[in-house]
Amino acid sequence: MGVFAGSGIGKSTLLAMMARNTSADINVLGLVGERGREGREFIEDDLGAEGMARSVVVLATADEGPLMRRQAAYVTVTVAEYFRDQGLNVLCMMDSVTRFAMAQREISLAAGEPPATRGYTPTVFAELPRLLERAGPGTEASGGSITGLFTVLVEGDDHNEPIADAVRGILDGHIVLDRSIGERGRYPAVNILRSVSRTMPGCNSEAENLVVGTARKLLSTYEDMAELIRLGAYRPGTNPDVDVAIHYYSALEGFLSQRKTEKTDLASGYKMLAEILDNGPLNRG
Repeated sequence: MGVFAGSGIGKSTLLAMMARNTSADINVLGLVGERGREGREFIEDDLGAEGMARSVVVLATADEGPLMRRQAAYVTVTVAEYFRDQGLNVLCMMDSVTRFAMAQREISLAAGEPPATRGYTPTVFAELPRLLERAGPGTEASGGSITGLFTVLVEGDDHNEPIADAVRGILDGHIVLDRSIGERGRYPAVNILRSVSRTMPGCNSEAENLVVGTARKLLSTYEDMAELIRLGAYRPGTNPDVDVAIHYYSALEGFLSQRKTEKTDLASGYKMLAEILDNGPLNRG
């Protein structure tokens, strides 16, 4: 899975929450191109003793050379593969793939390779799948697996820039963090409507897929009319579907927010969401 976001929207905090609360046997975290201070804050404050107790951290700071930053990404995945081959379930997280791509661009340009798209060389786009495809299940004999979470720092909040576009086509899904959601105070600032998982429908029961689909439809209906609603230009009763979406919107926004210290398992999350949808006009209808 990819976590796509601009700078300062909460990628690192989201990864730290996952590292502390995951049921995986071990975490392997690669911090590629991070500021030195930010790396230390992530380890001591965000990850903490609880997260570090079962984590391996590979760090290459922003002042390191491009060879070191690129190698940090490969070392991260190699360490994850080592533990996977021991039969462990590994959560491999990398922040960020974009800085890996930037390091490879520097190396390629220095070697005389011509730039292709926005200064990125063809080798950059060749190396991305070689890195990302190493996550996944191991051999049948080992029984281990790697769950990969890779952050993508989108330049200028442009989710169609070359690296974001290339990575999105390789991964099994993407989580989009939206600056406008963070600015109104809801964290994690996940934009549910722009986030997609190719594997989730097959992992859920029919009832769980129905609950998720209903909630997404309500949020989509609200967002289509959000500007008019916030301006006070929408008159209740004009559209029954919009009226229902307005009824549920606050509860769904509350459901989607989570503090750094909170922990909710998957079954509890589906139960809470079903209770929200059962308590309102959808159920009465």
